[in-house]
Amino acid sequence: MKTLIDFDTARTFAIPMTTRFRGIDVREGMLIEGPVGWGEFSAFAEYDDAESASWLTAAIEAGTVGWPDPVRGRVPVNATVPAVDPARANRIARESGCRTVKVKVADHPASLPEDVERLEAVRDALGPSGLVRCDANGAWDVDTAVSAIATLDRAAGGLEYVEQPCRTVEELALVRRRVSVRIAADESIRRAADPLRVAVAEAADVAVLKATPLGGVRRALRVAEACGLPCVVSSALETSVGLAAGVALAGALPSLEFACGLGTVSLLTSDVVGPARSLRPVDGFLPVAPVPPTPDSSLLDRYEIADPVRAAWWRDRLARLVEQGRVLT
Repeated sequence: MKTLIDFDTARTFAIPMTTRFRGIDVREGMLIEGPVGWGEFSAFAEYDDAESASWLTAAIEAGTVGWPDPVRGRVPVNATVPAVDPARANRIARESGCRTVKVKVADHPASLPEDVERLEAVRDALGPSGLVRCDANGAWDVDTAVSAIATLDRAAGGLEYVEQPCRTVEELALVRRRVSVRIAADESIRRAADPLRVAVAEAADVAVLKATPLGGVRRALRVAEACGLPCVVSSALETSVGLAAGVALAGALPSLEFACGLGTVSLLTSDVVGPARSLRPVDGFLPVAPVPPTPDSSLLDRYEIADPVRAAWWRDRLARLVEQGRVLT
């Protein structure tokens, strides 16, 4: 792989989460500096080299060629409520400043009563004019999804959409035919060999795009064009450095009908950039910037991975991908 990046100088980070989310308590990754800025390589630990390659490609894009010009100066965002108790869910929604909230559901097999209470609490916080959506991360089978969606739609006083209720494209298509709530596809697009399958199968009403797992802003824009669905841009639990790519994608999409899931820095206890550059929504919006924010050196030092074995794992992972030339085009 020939790039203008010295990968040996990449910095590791480990930042605790405010609440366990997506099965993790600490968000780990690496920050890579290129000639035009910084990129983030933070593919989740369970991902193999083939899937991790797209994350490295996104980091290289940010650091070497930057992003396409935006068509808007700011993007609307939703707040994210993890699988927390109703009181905390209500507080997160109220204090977020966002008029759209995404709520985690299906955190465990018997979670439906908890999910109902969480959605009711969020609706109470937002009032009747706010928008509520939920994300099941592919946890349900078809019949469970159909039943749960009806229950959750009532609890929320109307759902904007349900994200990834089932795992496969075929299951999403079956659910979509049996419910009145819109279905959004996330994993079925970003982890599929052919994202067009979702549109062809009429499996979703909305496509969820994540810039870093899709290989960067330009590749994500091509996916948006190919799938032909209204798009919402979401994060992959990055720091502000990686999250900036998602904001750039949302800023460059020709059309943006939905608030984006980019307000997720709040799920981390800290950030790698200072408060003035941290991508935390103000009144439900994030500004679109031409380049990623520069990390704060003191924060890089503070959140450097301290465990030498874990740090070596990340450096070996990066070196292996670079040596194999695993950068997508």
